Amino acid sequence: MLVLSRRRNESIVISDNIIVTIVDVRGDKVRLGIDAPTEIPVHRRELYDAIQKENQRSSMSDPSDVEPLR
Repeated sequence: MLVLSRRRNESIVISDNIIVTIVDVRGDKVRLGIDAPTEIPVHRRELYDAIQKENQRSSMSDPSDVEPLR
């Protein structure tokens, strides 16, 4: 893992098209601004994990589960 130190209003660039800017620092919280193309999904980790879990659950569903929907 790369660890970088930044101050408020400083940024890091990922590839050529993603910019992460430190917007605010208050106590133990940091607010980030993320400028990325719309085709690149950006999620908080807990939301990403929930999406992955639901996708996994959906892929394991029984085909007979959709029969009543026809």
